[in-house]
Amino acid sequence: MLPGTATLSPRTRLLLEGPVAATLLRLAAPNVLVMALQATVGTMDAVFVGWLGSDALAGVALVFPLVMLMQTMSAGGMGGGVASAVARALGAGRRADADALVVHACVIALVMAGSFTILLQLGGPALYHAMGGRDGVLDAAVRYSRVLFGGALAYWLFNTLGSVIRGTGNMTLPASVMVASSGLYLATSPALIFGWGPLPRLGIAGAAAASVASFTVGSLVLLAFLLSRRSLVRPTLRSLRLRSALFREILRVGAPGSLNTILTNLTVILLTSLVGPFGGAALAGYGLGARLEYLQIPIVFGLGSALVTMVGTSVGAGHPARALRVAWTGAAMAGGITSVIGILAALVPHVWLGLFTTDPEVLAAGSRYLRIVGPFYGFFGVGLALYFASQGAGRLLWPLVAGFTRLVIAGVGGWLATRWLGGGLTELFAAMAAALMTFGMINIAAIRMGAWRIRPDRRRSSW
Repeated sequence: MLPGTATLSPRTRLLLEGPVAATLLRLAAPNVLVMALQATVGTMDAVFVGWLGSDALAGVALVFPLVMLMQTMSAGGMGGGVASAVARALGAGRRADADALVVHACVIALVMAGSFTILLQLGGPALYHAMGGRDGVLDAAVRYSRVLFGGALAYWLFNTLGSVIRGTGNMTLPASVMVASSGLYLATSPALIFGWGPLPRLGIAGAAAASVASFTVGSLVLLAFLLSRRSLVRPTLRSLRLRSALFREILRVGAPGSLNTILTNLTVILLTSLVGPFGGAALAGYGLGARLEYLQIPIVFGLGSALVTMVGTSVGAGHPARALRVAWTGAAMAGGITSVIGILAALVPHVWLGLFTTDPEVLAAGSRYLRIVGPFYGFFGVGLALYFASQGAGRLLWPLVAGFTRLVIAGVGGWLATRWLGGGLTELFAAMAAALMTFGMINIAAIRMGAWRIRPDRRRSSW
């Protein structure tokens, strides 16, 4: 038994004392399976939209980076800060603080959701136009965006409440709710898009409406669990008193984590803008290829949420060596999964692209992207896993440096290749591949060189 663990709950002790690989897999398995399901749901969403034509596909490609920004920020950015704060509080035996963190996390979610709704309702059309949207493509993007971001609170609450529960070590419940929500979405999305039965034909807006509805139902289920006696942490009347110290506990990890997701999604937004002048077919093809890259984020998040909890609990309990073992084990697992996906996509790109379109120009552009960038997906997976582990440790400087460097190499390098040197899509995609490799290598090098080193006299607070 590790020192100081006798008074902790059995679940928290398992995080601190269980075999690293086995415990990590046990925690991650439900999340990985559910995130794979979510990736499947995202794929089906594009399939349904693809039936409406290439303009609809291209319109969703314009909005998709912003949708993923909201999802990754609420689940992996600020959500990682929430899970890390809860895990560290429980690891240190601060049960009352863990209870109070629920309310503080929901306040942050409300503010962030309102910001997304206001900014994208007002500025969305101009942004999509600047990204290359014209005529039917722009119209599809605006209609999809207005409905989806009008319901931003549903996404923020779902991911925030799920992060609280994952921070306690309970991965199964959020995973189960996601399965049910995904089933609801798959049942309602095509019905609302095409007007099956008594339902109205909403077109591309129907996909967004179905998504908002499914996340709303999921949020209510998670909230009901947290208010029940089965939850390890529960908001109470005392926890309604807001404290700046608890906001800092979340934001010191969540704010830099959110900035990192902004850098990730800004990279794709800039690259989408660089692809736009090559035409609608190139934009749709790149959008489908980038969707596969994006879909690895929820898959790695399934493993990453376990990393946040295990590393955060180890840090809170003052066991840095175990935290590092957890981080490297998770990085190896994530790198293996994403490498396999990328290599297969590069070898047989039409297996993925053919799910959405038969347009030869779209297939050609998407295939070129996957053949050049796909082999480097493993670096992306390792970098993401170490980013999540760094959230648990409360050390996000180097993941931010890695994300910014990726943005510079992909954005500036892509601009120089296409606008200054007169290159084409091949050169632009090569810049993207170099950016992914650099992202992974910086995260690896930083941790190997001691980015998580602690001072002996400040064992718990110096991470």
